[in-house]
Amino acid sequence: MTATTTRLDAPRLLAAVPELADLLADTVHGGASIGFLAPLDRTDAIAWWRGRAEAVGSGQLAVWVARDAGRVLGTVTLAFADKPNSRHRAELVKLMVHRDARGRGLGRALLATAEQAAAEAGITLLHLDTETDSPAERLYRAAGWTRAGTIPDYAASPDGVLRPTTLYYKHVGGTVRAG
Repeated sequence: MTATTTRLDAPRLLAAVPELADLLADTVHGGASIGFLAPLDRTDAIAWWRGRAEAVGSGQLAVWVARDAGRVLGTVTLAFADKPNSRHRAELVKLMVHRDARGRGLGRALLATAEQAAAEAGITLLHLDTETDSPAERLYRAAGWTRAGTIPDYAASPDGVLRPTTLYYKHVGGTVRAG
């Protein structure tokens, strides 16, 4: 796969909203527990992505998209902490790869992009949560993330069944210290 990954500013995010909404719907309809229930209406997916633009513009979120032949095949987002005692960390959120593009290393490439960008921004600790025993969990373990624990009945899967969630973290960048 020859996908190119690009960080989106707010105007480019808004321009990509239709494709990102399609990716979000595909991910949810494929069974991934990423905060939405199936069936996900395209209008709701569009509204959700549009709602991210302000946070991207203010620097609270960083969003990357992976495209191949002009088509959005994946995305990953970092959510930066806004409190003085937590500015050394960020949360990895909404890593999505279109079902047609899975199994080709795109998820790992997006994850590596977010990890590198976090380290370059001075972030030393990343954290995330993912559905226990999901394909995503295997990806994070293979990429060197450390399991912190599991919370039962944390979130509903797209079909509405409560599922456990596993928390992960990874040290990136330089020295770990606040500030």
